[in-house]
Amino acid sequence: MNKRVIPVVGMACSSCSANVERTLQSLEGVVSASVNLASRSALVEWNPDVISLEQMKEAVNGIGFDLVIETDRSVVEIERREYASLRKKTLLSWLFALLVMAVSMGWLKVGSRSAANQVALVIALANILICGRQFYVSTFRQLRHKSANMDTLVAFSTAISFVYSAVVTLFLSHPEPAFDTFFDASVMIITFVLTGRLLEERAKNATASSIRTLMGLQPKTARVVRGDDVDEVPLSTVSLGDVLEVRAGEKIPVDGNVTWAESFMTADGAYVDESMITGEPTPALKRRMDKVLAGTVLQQGRLRFRATQVGEQTALAGIIRMVQQAQGSKAPVQRVVDRLALIFVPTVTMIALLTFIVWWIVGGNAGLPHAIVSAVAVLVIACPCAMGLATPTALMVGIGKAAEKNILIKDATALENMRKVDALVIDKTGTLTIPNQSIDFTKADHLPFEERETLKPHAVEAMSDLRSSGIEVYLMSGDKAEAVGYWAEKVGIEHWQSEVKPADKENLVRKLQGEGKHVAMVGDGINDSQALATADVSVAIGTGTDVAMDVAQVTLMGKDLRALPEAIELSKHTVGMVRQNLFWAFVYNVVSIPLAAGVLHLFGVDFQITPVWASALMALSSISVVLNSLRLRWTSK
Repeated sequence: MNKRVIPVVGMACSSCSANVERTLQSLEGVVSASVNLASRSALVEWNPDVISLEQMKEAVNGIGFDLVIETDRSVVEIERREYASLRKKTLLSWLFALLVMAVSMGWLKVGSRSAANQVALVIALANILICGRQFYVSTFRQLRHKSANMDTLVAFSTAISFVYSAVVTLFLSHPEPAFDTFFDASVMIITFVLTGRLLEERAKNATASSIRTLMGLQPKTARVVRGDDVDEVPLSTVSLGDVLEVRAGEKIPVDGNVTWAESFMTADGAYVDESMITGEPTPALKRRMDKVLAGTVLQQGRLRFRATQVGEQTALAGIIRMVQQAQGSKAPVQRVVDRLALIFVPTVTMIALLTFIVWWIVGGNAGLPHAIVSAVAVLVIACPCAMGLATPTALMVGIGKAAEKNILIKDATALENMRKVDALVIDKTGTLTIPNQSIDFTKADHLPFEERETLKPHAVEAMSDLRSSGIEVYLMSGDKAEAVGYWAEKVGIEHWQSEVKPADKENLVRKLQGEGKHVAMVGDGINDSQALATADVSVAIGTGTDVAMDVAQVTLMGKDLRALPEAIELSKHTVGMVRQNLFWAFVYNVVSIPLAAGVLHLFGVDFQITPVWASALMALSSISVVLNSLRLRWTSK
């Protein structure tokens, strides 16, 4: 099975992402597909013997979107071009909007009222063909596949406004005041929707800054040693086994093993800043045969190393891939929202139709303009964008914030579940403590515990923070009772067990779960993998075994155990932000749709949201959700 995050081009709302996801999931050979609107990507697992990426791309193209699967296509460049095109269309649409408003309101004198309507017709038609064409093309493709999205609402509302106004203009030589035209509404709807999308794109780019920061750690070139020559070459041309040279202040381009190093501090080694990968502030001394990682920085001196991992195989690439997959994954609550999005547009269309029929019946032919205005306002204001963006934007910021703290979260479910943790099982050796590399093991029983191993940095504060959060901590170790009891007392852990086997750790996790607790397991070795797989949330230490990190949902890259309570606190903040977003997005639709439909008129209140204001409020609601999610950058520790 293959698993990959694939960029998706052309999505604008939750209905779009839900349609792409449904299309991918319907393909034979696709095991799972999760499409994220905020990250504009699809996390797809598929059987390459049954289906190819090209076939998936063809299916997605059929509904009006695109998968970027080609290696020679730059996603960044595609997004830059799309953003530039969107900006041009938005500015041009504002020009059309000002012109049609000037003509419709009489600010620009063009002759009689009929002449003004004809000029407004030409402006509105130009706006539809040049700036709003994408909405109609998308709607046509969606309807061919019996689906709908935000573009459908925009296309229907603007088309109704334009066609009605065109009929009045072309076939009524002296239209009565009751039969006003709505060319300005047609233009302003497109203008506000484009403006909203432009602002959304800018805000969504900010939520993806953590990925760009990680990618920025990768240098573009590398120095390859060939005999007596050192040549600077593109990073993509570096191969396994190449010997590379790095100089002071430069980033190490790929993973490898040191073959030679020197500096003014030591003749046979050099210091490398690995803080961006491990979170450790102290530079690491690298000598011959020591491992160096891509993205780390040589502080001073020079070193040469032989490449052991290049391209997508480096540790940094793995971290980027994990964060991308986590940001592309979905929390359980988002899947509910996506299912609602699929039925939301058809439902709104029916409400708009019902609104039109009711007001036409109530007002007769004289009430026809009001009926059209009400139906158009309902179509515009009911955009599900805000609801669709509510969860993924908050999750993207939360997972990105965690990555900045050297906490790697594999999926959104883990981030959502961490807030529920009320019991934590932690391994001792390698997790809570660090074994000293220099103790004669034959005399270990006669040495003070501090000389056999040392506590990890800030372990006491981390355990204290967990207890303050109401989390019970259990220390489990295969070590002897004297050692386990000593370190448990040292960090203030009340519950501990010694001389345990892997099955004992798993049994404790199951026992606590049986008591109704949400359990997190923290470990670093193969002997912890059973308990990690059983726990509600599994946390591995980045310096541990590959098995533990493969099983775990969360990986702590540094040695500072304060990352544990930080991760739990971040989970609480993120889920809280998701709930805020969903609440306001839901309230927005519940309140705005009846107001747009003109319900207050039934109670004698002369107030109604017009199509122009509806488009502005719709854009504002989506932008507010994204901006609210960005508050996580500052509200979380």
